[in-house]
Amino acid sequence: MADEEEKTEEPTPKKLEDAKKEGNVPKSQDTSGVVTLLMAIGMMYLFLDDMMREMGKMIKYYFSFIGQDMTLDTLQNFILFTIKELTLIILPVALPIAFAGLVGGWLQFGFVYTTKPLVPDLKKIDPIKGLKNLISLKKLVEGLKIILKVGSVFGVATYVAWGLIEELPTVTLFHLPEQLKWLAENILIIVLIMAALLFVLAVIDLIFVRYNYFKQLRMSQKEVKDEHKNMEGDPQIKAKIRETQMKMARGRMLADVADADVVVTNPTHYAVALRYKEGADSAPKVLAKGADHLAFKIREVAIENQVQIVENPPLARELYRVTEVGESIPDELYQAVAEVLAYVYKINQKKLQQS
Repeated sequence: MADEEEKTEEPTPKKLEDAKKEGNVPKSQDTSGVVTLLMAIGMMYLFLDDMMREMGKMIKYYFSFIGQDMTLDTLQNFILFTIKELTLIILPVALPIAFAGLVGGWLQFGFVYTTKPLVPDLKKIDPIKGLKNLISLKKLVEGLKIILKVGSVFGVATYVAWGLIEELPTVTLFHLPEQLKWLAENILIIVLIMAALLFVLAVIDLIFVRYNYFKQLRMSQKEVKDEHKNMEGDPQIKAKIRETQMKMARGRMLADVADADVVVTNPTHYAVALRYKEGADSAPKVLAKGADHLAFKIREVAIENQVQIVENPPLARELYRVTEVGESIPDELYQAVAEVLAYVYKINQKKLQQS
């Protein structure tokens, strides 16, 4: 039993799908953050001139109010202008950044829509469980990851900044435009270095998160078997369903015997009920067939409904072997069946004349 309960099997597609429905997905916050950061850098680079131009318009507009009386109309215009300019400055950058956040999640685990995490759960406010979570191995690992990331970023930033500090005595000799150009270039270098470092850390975090996620969802051999059984259905239940279906099919088949023109028998082992209605059937049709006990029931129903029974062992065996209920007889049996039907029609005609 111990071996069966050991989580040695990779999670099945159903297990992963159930976890996804619950909102349990391998989400790396660092990966989403890096995608958002890269988008923010790109948008700032593209729209920086436009943003500076709009900010310049705002400053000029605000300076125009110096010395003027602040009336209600003036205040209203001031607010509307500010809202419009802030929208023009923020929206072109904010929308792509928000979209990048969604893409960062979609790239990791696809689209997920679930309200399960929003459902109130009293277990989440259990103080004992909360205390255990605070000192859990998972929290320790998360803490170490934060220390590693902060330490890496701080170390690289310090190294780059130290190199820039060493250049300051030379930069102070430059003219102001050259100093501003030097500052802009080095800020861009620092941003790109930080982005590259954060990207590497995000890849490492993504690998770790996915490994830990799949490890937590591992299943025991018993769980895999139980899941397969639940998906395919319990064999005993399936057997019961098949038995019930067969009983219902036999019931319908026996009811159809009453519409037969003849039942060909072995005489005891096999029974096949045939019908031929001119204009409705293109060829004689098998309404029922059975062996042993079922053959006895077919004969019994035929007698109750005054259906003619003809003993023809070779034909009964062949009909039972090559035909299915609801199908027409094969071409090679037309002659033999036609002779039987002709015999039955002849007997029925005599009965009508006698009556």
